[in-house]
Amino acid sequence: MVLVKPTLCAGCPPIAAFAAQNFFMPPVSALHAAATVLTKRDRARPRNRLESCIRRVRIFTSWDRILHRIPPPAPMAEADKDPGKTSIQVIERMMLLLDALASHADPVSLKALSANTGLHPSTAHRILNDMVACRFVDRSDPGSYRLGMRLLELGNLVKARLSVREAALVPMRALHRLTGQTVNLSVRQGDEIVYIERAYSERSGMQVVRAIGGRAPLHLTSVGKLFLAADEIGRVRAYATRTGLSGHTRTSITDLPKLERELNWVRTNGYARDNEELELGVRCIAAGIYDDSRHLVAGLSLSAPADRLQDSWLENLKDTALQISRGMGFIPEEQPVRAE
Repeated sequence: MVLVKPTLCAGCPPIAAFAAQNFFMPPVSALHAAATVLTKRDRARPRNRLESCIRRVRIFTSWDRILHRIPPPAPMAEADKDPGKTSIQVIERMMLLLDALASHADPVSLKALSANTGLHPSTAHRILNDMVACRFVDRSDPGSYRLGMRLLELGNLVKARLSVREAALVPMRALHRLTGQTVNLSVRQGDEIVYIERAYSERSGMQVVRAIGGRAPLHLTSVGKLFLAADEIGRVRAYATRTGLSGHTRTSITDLPKLERELNWVRTNGYARDNEELELGVRCIAAGIYDDSRHLVAGLSLSAPADRLQDSWLENLKDTALQISRGMGFIPEEQPVRAE
Protein backbone atom coordinates (compact mmCIF):
# COMPACT_ATOMS: atom_id res chain seq x y z
CA MET A 1 0.00 0.00 0.00
CA VAL A 2 1.39 3.44 -1.00
CA LEU A 3 0.84 6.22 1.58
CA VAL A 4 -0.48 9.64 0.63
CA LYS A 5 0.31 12.61 2.92
CA PRO A 6 -1.59 15.82 2.11
CA THR A 7 -0.27 19.35 2.58
CA LEU A 8 -3.25 21.72 2.89
CA CYS A 9 -3.42 25.09 1.25
CA ALA A 10 -5.80 27.99 1.88
CA GLY A 11 -8.79 28.08 -0.36
CA CYS A 12 -8.88 24.41 -1.27
CA PRO A 13 -11.17 22.78 1.33
CA PRO A 14 -12.35 19.99 -1.04
CA ILE A 15 -8.77 18.79 -1.34
CA ALA A 16 -8.31 19.03 2.43
CA ALA A 17 -11.45 16.99 3.07
CA PHE A 18 -10.38 14.41 0.53
CA ALA A 19 -6.87 14.12 1.99
CA ALA A 20 -8.08 13.76 5.55
CA GLN A 21 -10.51 10.98 4.65
CA ASN A 22 -8.23 9.10 2.26
CA PHE A 23 -4.88 9.25 4.00
CA PHE A 24 -3.98 5.67 3.14
CA MET A 25 -5.38 5.42 -0.40
CA PRO A 26 -3.12 4.42 -3.27
CA PRO A 27 -1.95 7.45 -5.25
CA VAL A 28 -3.90 6.80 -8.43
CA SER A 29 -7.12 6.11 -6.52
CA ALA A 30 -6.58 9.16 -4.30
CA LEU A 31 -6.03 11.53 -7.20
CA HIS A 32 -9.07 10.15 -8.99
CA ALA A 33 -11.18 10.68 -5.87
CA ALA A 34 -9.86 14.23 -5.55
CA ALA A 35 -11.09 15.06 -9.01
CA THR A 36 -14.57 13.74 -8.21
CA VAL A 37 -15.06 15.65 -4.90
CA LEU A 38 -14.21 19.10 -6.23
CA THR A 39 -17.10 21.49 -5.95
CA LYS A 40 -18.72 23.13 -8.90
CA ARG A 41 -16.83 26.32 -7.98
CA ASP A 42 -13.54 24.43 -8.02
CA ARG A 43 -14.27 22.91 -11.41
CA ALA A 44 -14.82 26.38 -12.78
CA ARG A 45 -11.41 27.60 -11.69
CA PRO A 46 -8.54 27.68 -14.14
CA ARG A 47 -6.89 24.37 -14.74
CA ASN A 48 -3.61 25.57 -13.23
CA ARG A 49 -5.36 25.96 -9.82
CA LEU A 50 -6.34 22.27 -9.86
CA GLU A 51 -2.86 21.30 -10.90
CA SER A 52 -1.43 23.46 -8.11
CA CYS A 53 -3.54 21.70 -5.49
CA ILE A 54 -2.76 18.21 -6.75
CA ARG A 55 0.96 18.95 -6.74
CA ARG A 56 0.71 19.60 -3.00
CA VAL A 57 -0.10 15.92 -2.41
CA ARG A 58 3.23 14.34 -1.59
CA ILE A 59 3.60 10.66 -2.50
CA PHE A 60 6.09 8.93 -0.21
CA THR A 61 7.30 6.03 -2.31
CA SER A 62 10.13 5.02 -4.56
CA TRP A 63 9.90 5.00 -8.32
CA ASP A 64 10.15 1.24 -8.20
CA ARG A 65 6.94 1.08 -6.15
CA ILE A 66 5.22 3.72 -8.24
CA LEU A 67 5.65 1.48 -11.25
CA HIS A 68 3.68 -1.20 -9.35
CA ARG A 69 0.98 1.07 -7.89
CA ILE A 70 -1.62 -0.30 -10.34
CA PRO A 71 -2.37 -3.97 -9.66
CA PRO A 72 -1.05 -6.12 -12.52
CA PRO A 73 -3.62 -7.91 -14.65
CA ALA A 74 -4.62 -11.36 -13.47
CA PRO A 75 -2.28 -14.02 -14.83
CA MET A 76 -3.52 -15.81 -17.90
CA ALA A 77 -4.63 -19.37 -17.60
CA GLU A 78 -2.21 -21.93 -18.94
CA ALA A 79 -4.55 -22.66 -21.84
CA ASP A 80 -4.55 -18.91 -22.77
CA LYS A 81 -0.75 -18.84 -22.76
CA ASP A 82 -0.52 -21.88 -25.00
CA PRO A 83 -3.33 -22.22 -27.57
CA GLY A 84 -1.83 -25.56 -28.58
CA LYS A 85 -2.60 -26.93 -25.13
CA THR A 86 -6.28 -26.13 -25.61
CA SER A 87 -6.29 -27.99 -28.91
CA ILE A 88 -4.64 -31.03 -27.34
CA GLN A 89 -7.19 -30.98 -24.52
CA VAL A 90 -10.06 -30.97 -27.02
CA ILE A 91 -8.53 -33.92 -28.88
CA GLU A 92 -8.10 -35.84 -25.63
CA ARG A 93 -11.75 -35.24 -24.75
CA MET A 94 -12.83 -36.27 -28.23
CA MET A 95 -10.93 -39.56 -27.85
CA LEU A 96 -12.56 -40.15 -24.46
CA LEU A 97 -15.97 -39.84 -26.09
CA LEU A 98 -15.05 -42.08 -29.03
CA ASP A 99 -13.71 -44.76 -26.67
CA ALA A 100 -16.89 -44.55 -24.60
CA LEU A 101 -19.04 -44.95 -27.72
CA ALA A 102 -16.89 -47.86 -28.92
CA SER A 103 -17.52 -49.73 -25.68
CA HIS A 104 -21.29 -49.83 -26.32
CA ALA A 105 -23.04 -51.75 -29.09
CA ASP A 106 -26.16 -49.57 -28.83
CA PRO A 107 -26.55 -45.78 -28.99
CA VAL A 108 -25.47 -44.02 -25.80
CA SER A 109 -27.20 -41.09 -24.12
CA LEU A 110 -25.44 -37.82 -23.41
CA LYS A 111 -25.93 -38.38 -19.69
CA ALA A 112 -24.22 -41.79 -19.84
CA LEU A 113 -21.35 -40.43 -21.94
CA SER A 114 -20.82 -37.61 -19.48
CA ALA A 115 -20.75 -40.07 -16.59
CA ASN A 116 -18.39 -42.48 -18.38
CA THR A 117 -15.90 -39.82 -19.42
CA GLY A 118 -16.13 -37.40 -16.50
CA LEU A 119 -16.84 -34.52 -18.89
CA HIS A 120 -19.42 -31.88 -18.08
CA PRO A 121 -22.60 -32.49 -20.13
CA SER A 122 -22.28 -29.12 -21.90
CA THR A 123 -18.67 -29.88 -22.86
CA ALA A 124 -19.55 -33.37 -24.08
CA HIS A 125 -22.53 -32.01 -26.03
CA ARG A 126 -20.42 -29.36 -27.76
CA ILE A 127 -17.72 -31.84 -28.84
CA LEU A 128 -20.29 -34.43 -29.93
CA ASN A 129 -22.02 -31.85 -32.12
CA ASP A 130 -18.72 -31.09 -33.84
CA MET A 131 -18.09 -34.80 -34.43
CA VAL A 132 -21.62 -35.26 -35.77
CA ALA A 133 -20.92 -32.49 -38.30
CA CYS A 134 -17.77 -34.37 -39.40
CA ARG A 135 -19.61 -37.75 -39.47
CA PHE A 136 -17.32 -39.27 -36.84
CA VAL A 137 -20.44 -39.67 -34.68
CA ASP A 138 -24.08 -40.26 -35.64
CA ARG A 139 -27.01 -38.92 -33.65
CA SER A 140 -29.43 -41.85 -33.77
CA ASP A 141 -32.13 -40.26 -31.59
CA PRO A 142 -32.35 -36.90 -29.83
CA GLY A 143 -29.74 -37.07 -27.09
CA SER A 144 -28.29 -40.46 -28.18
CA TYR A 145 -25.07 -41.07 -30.10
CA ARG A 146 -23.11 -43.86 -31.78
CA LEU A 147 -19.94 -44.15 -33.85
CA GLY A 148 -20.26 -42.67 -37.33
CA MET A 149 -19.64 -44.07 -40.79
CA ARG A 150 -16.66 -41.80 -41.38
CA LEU A 151 -14.67 -43.97 -38.98
CA LEU A 152 -15.51 -47.05 -41.06
CA GLU A 153 -14.40 -45.29 -44.23
CA LEU A 154 -11.07 -44.31 -42.69
CA GLY A 155 -10.63 -47.77 -41.17
CA ASN A 156 -11.09 -49.43 -44.53
CA LEU A 157 -8.44 -47.17 -46.03
CA VAL A 158 -5.99 -48.14 -43.29
CA LYS A 159 -6.84 -51.84 -43.60
CA ALA A 160 -6.25 -51.77 -47.35
CA ARG A 161 -2.69 -50.59 -46.71
CA LEU A 162 -1.90 -53.16 -44.05
CA SER A 163 0.61 -55.87 -44.85
CA VAL A 164 1.42 -58.60 -42.37
CA ARG A 165 4.94 -58.79 -43.75
CA GLU A 166 5.55 -55.07 -43.24
CA ALA A 167 4.03 -55.19 -39.77
CA ALA A 168 6.18 -58.18 -38.80
CA LEU A 169 9.60 -57.30 -40.16
CA VAL A 170 10.92 -55.04 -37.38
CA PRO A 171 9.55 -57.15 -34.47
CA MET A 172 10.97 -60.29 -36.12
CA ARG A 173 14.44 -58.78 -36.26
CA ALA A 174 14.20 -57.79 -32.60
CA LEU A 175 13.23 -61.35 -31.64
CA HIS A 176 16.14 -62.72 -33.65
CA ARG A 177 18.58 -60.40 -31.88
CA LEU A 178 17.21 -61.59 -28.55
CA THR A 179 17.41 -65.32 -29.26
CA GLY A 180 20.09 -65.61 -31.92
CA GLN A 181 17.83 -68.07 -33.79
CA THR A 182 15.90 -67.88 -37.04
CA VAL A 183 12.44 -66.31 -36.90
CA ASN A 184 10.00 -67.26 -39.69
CA LEU A 185 6.75 -65.69 -40.85
CA SER A 186 4.36 -68.07 -42.62
CA VAL A 187 0.86 -68.00 -44.09
CA ARG A 188 -1.53 -70.74 -45.17
CA GLN A 189 -2.12 -71.60 -48.80
CA GLY A 190 -4.45 -74.53 -49.18
CA ASP A 191 -3.04 -77.56 -47.38
CA GLU A 192 0.42 -76.06 -46.90
CA ILE A 193 2.18 -73.20 -45.20
CA VAL A 194 4.38 -70.82 -47.19
CA TYR A 195 7.34 -69.01 -45.67
CA ILE A 196 7.03 -65.34 -46.65
CA GLU A 197 9.69 -63.70 -44.46
CA ARG A 198 12.55 -64.60 -42.13
CA ALA A 199 14.98 -62.92 -39.77
CA TYR A 200 18.43 -64.41 -39.30
CA SER A 201 22.09 -63.47 -39.32
CA GLU A 202 24.89 -65.22 -41.16
CA ARG A 203 27.25 -64.23 -38.35
CA SER A 204 25.25 -66.09 -35.73
CA GLY A 205 26.04 -69.65 -34.75
CA MET A 206 24.18 -72.72 -35.93
CA GLN A 207 20.71 -71.79 -37.20
CA VAL A 208 17.83 -73.39 -39.08
CA VAL A 209 17.11 -71.25 -42.13
CA ARG A 210 13.99 -71.75 -44.25
CA ALA A 211 13.91 -70.41 -47.79
CA ILE A 212 11.39 -67.66 -48.47
CA GLY A 213 8.72 -69.19 -50.70
CA GLY A 214 9.34 -72.66 -49.28
CA ARG A 215 6.34 -74.86 -48.46
CA ALA A 216 5.53 -77.55 -45.91
CA PRO A 217 2.45 -79.64 -44.91
CA LEU A 218 0.21 -78.15 -42.25
CA HIS A 219 0.29 -81.12 -39.87
CA LEU A 220 4.10 -81.31 -39.79
CA THR A 221 4.81 -77.69 -38.84
CA SER A 222 4.10 -75.58 -35.79
CA VAL A 223 2.47 -72.79 -37.82
CA GLY A 224 0.43 -75.33 -39.79
CA LYS A 225 -0.94 -76.75 -36.55
CA LEU A 226 -2.09 -73.26 -35.55
CA PHE A 227 -4.23 -73.07 -38.67
CA LEU A 228 -5.60 -76.58 -38.23
CA ALA A 229 -6.42 -75.86 -34.58
CA ALA A 230 -8.45 -72.84 -35.70
CA ASP A 231 -10.48 -75.01 -38.12
CA GLU A 232 -13.67 -76.88 -37.33
CA ILE A 233 -13.28 -80.60 -36.71
CA GLY A 234 -14.97 -81.42 -40.03
CA ARG A 235 -12.42 -79.42 -41.98
CA VAL A 236 -9.55 -81.05 -40.10
CA ARG A 237 -10.86 -84.49 -41.00
CA ALA A 238 -11.30 -83.44 -44.61
CA TYR A 239 -7.67 -82.29 -44.63
CA ALA A 240 -6.56 -85.63 -43.22
CA THR A 241 -8.48 -87.45 -45.96
CA ARG A 242 -7.04 -85.31 -48.75
CA THR A 243 -3.41 -85.48 -47.65
CA GLY A 244 -3.27 -88.91 -46.01
CA LEU A 245 -1.19 -87.32 -43.22
CA SER A 246 2.08 -88.53 -44.69
CA GLY A 247 5.15 -88.15 -42.46
CA HIS A 248 8.73 -86.98 -42.96
CA THR A 249 10.41 -88.31 -39.80
CA ARG A 250 9.82 -90.97 -37.17
CA THR A 251 8.19 -88.36 -34.90
CA SER A 252 5.74 -87.06 -37.54
CA ILE A 253 2.04 -87.24 -36.69
CA THR A 254 0.48 -89.57 -39.25
CA ASP A 255 -2.91 -90.58 -37.79
CA LEU A 256 -6.03 -88.51 -37.20
CA PRO A 257 -6.67 -89.30 -33.49
CA LYS A 258 -3.14 -88.26 -32.58
CA LEU A 259 -3.46 -85.11 -34.69
CA GLU A 260 -6.75 -84.21 -33.00
CA ARG A 261 -5.15 -84.64 -29.57
CA GLU A 262 -2.27 -82.43 -30.65
CA LEU A 263 -4.66 -79.73 -31.91
CA ASN A 264 -6.55 -79.80 -28.62
CA TRP A 265 -3.22 -79.25 -26.87
CA VAL A 266 -2.58 -76.24 -29.15
CA ARG A 267 -5.98 -74.72 -28.34
CA THR A 268 -5.40 -75.19 -24.62
CA ASN A 269 -1.88 -73.75 -24.51
CA GLY A 270 -2.20 -70.96 -27.08
CA TYR A 271 0.83 -71.92 -29.14
CA ALA A 272 2.01 -74.81 -31.32
CA ARG A 273 5.14 -76.96 -31.47
CA ASP A 274 7.06 -79.05 -33.96
CA ASN A 275 9.14 -81.71 -32.23
CA GLU A 276 11.42 -82.78 -35.10
CA GLU A 277 8.33 -83.70 -37.14
CA LEU A 278 9.34 -81.93 -40.35
CA GLU A 279 13.09 -82.36 -40.05
CA LEU A 280 15.19 -84.39 -37.63
CA GLY A 281 17.30 -82.29 -35.27
CA VAL A 282 15.05 -79.22 -35.65
CA ARG A 283 12.39 -78.04 -33.21
CA CYS A 284 10.01 -75.11 -33.60
CA ILE A 285 7.47 -73.19 -31.59
CA ALA A 286 4.85 -70.88 -33.13
CA ALA A 287 2.32 -68.24 -32.09
CA GLY A 288 -0.54 -66.88 -34.15
CA ILE A 289 -0.93 -63.45 -35.73
CA TYR A 290 -4.46 -62.07 -35.91
CA ASP A 291 -6.08 -59.16 -37.75
CA ASP A 292 -8.73 -56.67 -36.70
CA SER A 293 -11.48 -59.22 -37.46
CA ARG A 294 -9.84 -61.69 -35.06
CA HIS A 295 -8.92 -64.01 -37.91
CA LEU A 296 -5.68 -65.99 -37.88
CA VAL A 297 -3.77 -64.57 -40.84
CA ALA A 298 -0.20 -65.77 -40.24
CA GLY A 299 2.06 -67.59 -37.84
CA LEU A 300 5.36 -66.55 -36.27
CA SER A 301 7.75 -69.39 -35.54
CA LEU A 302 11.12 -69.74 -33.87
CA SER A 303 13.28 -72.55 -35.29
CA ALA A 304 16.41 -73.89 -33.62
CA PRO A 305 18.53 -77.01 -33.36
CA ALA A 306 16.66 -79.46 -31.13
CA ASP A 307 19.10 -79.11 -28.23
CA ARG A 308 19.18 -75.29 -28.34
CA LEU A 309 15.52 -74.34 -28.24
CA GLN A 310 14.91 -72.72 -24.85
CA ASP A 311 11.57 -72.72 -23.03
CA SER A 312 12.20 -69.14 -21.88
CA TRP A 313 11.85 -67.93 -25.48
CA LEU A 314 8.17 -68.85 -25.59
CA GLU A 315 6.96 -65.69 -23.85
CA ASN A 316 9.18 -63.56 -26.09
CA LEU A 317 7.66 -65.27 -29.12
CA LYS A 318 4.10 -64.70 -27.87
CA ASP A 319 4.79 -61.05 -27.09
CA THR A 320 6.25 -60.50 -30.55
CA ALA A 321 3.27 -62.17 -32.23
CA LEU A 322 0.91 -60.00 -30.20
CA GLN A 323 2.85 -56.88 -31.15
CA ILE A 324 2.49 -57.76 -34.84
CA SER A 325 -1.20 -58.54 -34.35
CA ARG A 326 -1.73 -55.11 -32.81
CA GLY A 327 -0.10 -53.65 -35.89
CA MET A 328 -2.79 -55.44 -37.91
CA GLY A 329 -5.55 -53.87 -35.83
CA PHE A 330 -6.10 -56.77 -33.44
CA ILE A 331 -7.49 -55.98 -29.97
CA PRO A 332 -6.78 -58.85 -27.52
CA GLU A 333 -10.05 -59.00 -25.60
CA GLU A 334 -10.63 -62.73 -25.83
CA GLN A 335 -8.89 -65.78 -27.23
CA PRO A 336 -9.37 -65.77 -31.04
CA VAL A 337 -10.08 -69.16 -32.60
CA ARG A 338 -11.07 -68.48 -36.21
CA ALA A 339 -8.90 -69.02 -39.26
CA GLU A 340 -9.22 -66.83 -42.32
